[in-house]
Amino acid sequence: MKENQKEKFRPVLSVLPDSPGVYQFFNSLNEIIYIGKAKNLKKRVSSYFNKDHFENNKLKVLVSKINRIEYIVVRTESDALLLENNLIKKYHPRYNVMLKDDKTYPWICIKNENFPRIFYTRNVINDGSKYFGPYTSVHMVKILLDLIRQLYPLRNCNLNLSQENISKNKYKPCLEYHIGNCLAPCIGLQAEKEYNNSIDHIHNILKGNIQEVITYLIDLMTQHSEEFDFEKAQLIKEKIATLEKYKSKSTIVSPALNNVDVFNILDDNNFAYVNFLKVVEGRIVQAHTVELKKKLDESLHDLLLLAIVEIRERLGSTAKEMITPIEIELGNIKITVPFRGEKKSLLELSERNLKYYRLEKQKRNEKKKEKHSGKRILEILKKDLNLSVLPQHIECFDNSNIQGTNPVASCVVFRGAKPAIKEYRHYNIKTVEGPDDYASMEEVVYRRYKRLIEENKSLPQVIVIDGGKGQLNSALKSLEKLGIKENVTIIGIAKRLEEIFYPGDPTPLYLDKSSESLKVIQHIRNEAHRFGIKFHRNKRSGNFIRSELDNIPGIGPKTIDVLLTKFKTIKKIRSVTIDEISSEIGNSKAKLLFEYLTGSK
Repeated sequence: MKENQKEKFRPVLSVLPDSPGVYQFFNSLNEIIYIGKAKNLKKRVSSYFNKDHFENNKLKVLVSKINRIEYIVVRTESDALLLENNLIKKYHPRYNVMLKDDKTYPWICIKNENFPRIFYTRNVINDGSKYFGPYTSVHMVKILLDLIRQLYPLRNCNLNLSQENISKNKYKPCLEYHIGNCLAPCIGLQAEKEYNNSIDHIHNILKGNIQEVITYLIDLMTQHSEEFDFEKAQLIKEKIATLEKYKSKSTIVSPALNNVDVFNILDDNNFAYVNFLKVVEGRIVQAHTVELKKKLDESLHDLLLLAIVEIRERLGSTAKEMITPIEIELGNIKITVPFRGEKKSLLELSERNLKYYRLEKQKRNEKKKEKHSGKRILEILKKDLNLSVLPQHIECFDNSNIQGTNPVASCVVFRGAKPAIKEYRHYNIKTVEGPDDYASMEEVVYRRYKRLIEENKSLPQVIVIDGGKGQLNSALKSLEKLGIKENVTIIGIAKRLEEIFYPGDPTPLYLDKSSESLKVIQHIRNEAHRFGIKFHRNKRSGNFIRSELDNIPGIGPKTIDVLLTKFKTIKKIRSVTIDEISSEIGNSKAKLLFEYLTGSK
């Protein structure tokens, strides 16, 4: 396969340039299945077809599916990385790393409008608005929004505050103005320049540039004091105190570090996790972790680069310095791989964030498994049915007959709260004449457990009888005859009110309609009913056909078997031509059958 592919693409490989770029692999359906970047397109693409062996089977399958190769030449490796990232997001190729989408995380939005509103959202819309985040905690978002409301009175209405609408006195001030939460720009009581000045401060606060805002406010407070406007000076002083209090709660790492991005990566089999810490003015102002699903055993270097480009673009980072655990190249950005000191401590902090994230993910997965596990359901059943042991093995019986014809019964088996279909059994009623459900149940239960005892097989912990007290007492007689009454728990379920009956107890148990225990018991009962009805229907259908065909002189059992194997039903036999019947059973028998069914004799 590999040699065939190499020969097929030899003309393309020979003309590939020794330049940075992005390559795209297409399959036979003209779908892009992989997008990659390269410092040297010729060397990188050729490497797929020059391997003596593949690192994993997925890579081998990828190469076998390549039907066409396209490439785009760019100026630098950094340009290739950015283009690769954009193309992957656009086409979502099957064999590329998948980065977990964070669209459901909370963001703080500064709306693109006159007198911008500031609010929390989970939907990022490309409408020119500014978004800050994503934040991993809604609580953190609320703290920030509360801080902003304490500092700056802003509008929260959705009115169109164009200068034209304001000048026409189109609006009236609302309650927010009267209680001091808004300065009523809607009626021209607050100038747009003043409002936007507050927005600029908020912008800096959300970016972590708190000291810049504090410095501005100190200058403004001093100016008001010099002008003897002490009331305004006091208001600004209170704002400064609020900001200083918020600033003091930030995680301080080093005053010498300003506008630095910290990235670390943790490998975990089929996944990798990348943590991002944003440091502004010596404080960590943002932390975020993303998850990458690996497809082709990608290197940590490539995974980290992919995540860095995506995170920086998503969060709008413009930091010119990055701290990383391994050497990478990314445009004109200064990359530091520290071995000691404050920067090393930052990298270790990022690593602790990653390990905590992985631990939390494992806990979530375990809880999810536990929620859907059979053991958990069995524990609930044990508690609700007041059992002494876990009901690992449950059996259920159901009778089926219509007007006494073809009486049958079914037994279904559940193990670990799941159907064990191969252990289901059908029973023809042998000792009971006429429609007697009680006697039929007694016979079947006796036959079932007499055989299990003789074959030295384990008994179920719980037996469920589809029916009320009558059927339950009949089944109990058989258990008493066999001497196993004390070995198992037997219950009956009456369909009308879904009542659970215990032997000797006149008061039924009513389980909550939404309880998992009742759902399991209903599932078992319904399976027994379905299985029994199917057998009964097949038996009635077969008997009717046979009795009809048995009445035809000259048509014996072997001929009937041939007809039923070929045509299945009387209706089908009536619809075919005599020639089709003759080809199966011969001319003379076909004539007898045809004359009988058509009444032509």
